[in-house]
Amino acid sequence: MLQINIHNETSRLRAVVLGTAESNGPTPAIDEAYDPKSLEHIKAGTYPVEKDMLKEINAIDAVFQKYDVKVYRPNLIENCNQIFTRDIGFVIGDTFVKSNILPDRELELEAIQYVLDEMNPLKVVRPPEEVHIEGGDVMLWNDYIFVGTYKGGDYKDYITARTNLQGVAYLKETFPNKIVKEFDLVKSKIEARDNALHLDCCFQPVGKNKGIIYKNGFREEADYEFLVGLFGKENLFHIEREEMYHMFSNVFSIDDNVVVSERNFTRLNNWLRDNGFIVEEVPYAEIAKQEGLLRCSTLPLIRD
Repeated sequence: MLQINIHNETSRLRAVVLGTAESNGPTPAIDEAYDPKSLEHIKAGTYPVEKDMLKEINAIDAVFQKYDVKVYRPNLIENCNQIFTRDIGFVIGDTFVKSNILPDRELELEAIQYVLDEMNPLKVVRPPEEVHIEGGDVMLWNDYIFVGTYKGGDYKDYITARTNLQGVAYLKETFPNKIVKEFDLVKSKIEARDNALHLDCCFQPVGKNKGIIYKNGFREEADYEFLVGLFGKENLFHIEREEMYHMFSNVFSIDDNVVVSERNFTRLNNWLRDNGFIVEEVPYAEIAKQEGLLRCSTLPLIRD
């Protein structure tokens, strides 16, 4: 049996589900775009092609092999984008939560059923239908569960709003021993530079006490100030609007001193090294065109 265990974002990684770019399907039509960044690239004719994305995913797979991480891959669905495994579920403690995702992505969850079958069935849960929640909005920090949400009354009008307040309530109810703290995120249907699709688009912890943050990703300054108070301003790497657009906060930790990052994130990667991190640089700029990066394409199952 697979003994899943996740309590934070940075402890030593032992097992992960890594997305696949194989048989990724044709470039979506304009009206099929899930987010403003994909839309931008569809319109510009620069939407990523499969062979480039395969190279990028293989690069992160190679890093996992180097660190002796057990890697699961989704079963292949023909002509389906299966890169972003983070959206379809997440682990809190010893429990796997299946996400209620956009309905046409349901097949992606079925593609990892063989992994779920290795788990204790009593520890695999699915929230009720009215609960919207995606893994990119759920971040564990020891006693805390940080949750990205959108509190605007026009929630249903935003395809970029992925986790609702019922999702926050569900986590509070299901994990009563954790402190659930929600963050109201800035959303845009048309401008990717002003759209925090998930919490990991504007914040992510690294190491034992540091983090990467984009202040303007939060609708309420108090939410930003909460994180500054928790981590300390000197421990936070503040990213700019353009860096947020390129997804600087969407790196992925293999250990509390090892971070996988995009090779073009020079300013961030230098800061990480200056702070004692080993930075494993990979090319990921093509996949990033779909408003997802390293954290989005990984679903951690076991950390020490």
